[in-house]
Amino acid sequence: MSLPEPTPMPLDTASGVPLYRQIMVILTNRISAGTLRPGDAVPGEAAVCAEFGVSRITARRALNELAAMGRVVRERGRGTRVLPFEPSPAAMTTSLDGLFENVGHMGRTTSVKILDTRYLPATVHVAQTLELSEGAVVQRAVRVRTLTGAPMSYLVTIVPEEIGHRIEGQDLSRTPLLLLLEEAGVPVASATQTISATVADAEVARALSVPAGSPLIEVNRLVRDEDGRPVEMIRVLYRPELYRFEISMRRVTADAGRTWESEAPDRLSSL
Repeated sequence: MSLPEPTPMPLDTASGVPLYRQIMVILTNRISAGTLRPGDAVPGEAAVCAEFGVSRITARRALNELAAMGRVVRERGRGTRVLPFEPSPAAMTTSLDGLFENVGHMGRTTSVKILDTRYLPATVHVAQTLELSEGAVVQRAVRVRTLTGAPMSYLVTIVPEEIGHRIEGQDLSRTPLLLLLEEAGVPVASATQTISATVADAEVARALSVPAGSPLIEVNRLVRDEDGRPVEMIRVLYRPELYRFEISMRRVTADAGRTWESEAPDRLSSL
């Protein structure tokens, strides 16, 4: 008795995410979950076509991109197999609640390349975040930070025009912007940050040497002075295999019962 044809797994054709990228994510999740282990055969192009209901070209691109990420190896005559994967031993680890640069450590282990610095009108979002009038001029700088020769993060920093003029001519590739602000007399006092996930667009992908659509860690931070005025906004996109967040916790008893409490951080953030 012949087996029934496999039912194609539905992909989201309305999301705007390319089908090959969706297939990549599904296969990567299977590898990360241990459903596919190092040495296991990965479904070939024909099997991917049957499972996901896509063309041979789409299946081939999904598997090729997975190979480019180092998760599988494709060999003629042997098919596609899962590769062992370990995070880079050089990956940087920081605490979730560290707010300021560990300047010495970053200076010893990373380097920075300036991609662009310019003054331009603030977008609506930037103006609202920095509490400026719409269209006010801001300074925008784009940098790439490299760790042991590999691009680790893509940084976009934006400051109000008058603060930009204070640090004009300073070398952003050697000194963290936060230190430049303090040296220029800006009394940095507090900051808030959010951590989420995103994917690399074409520009960021080129800068970080990853395929477009690769998953990234996104950190957004807003820095304020002693008067509560926003003085800097930062958006940093990290390659997740080169940057990790860590938090230490202990079990405590509270009014609501047993719960978790974070311990004092022993690592500092490195934006």
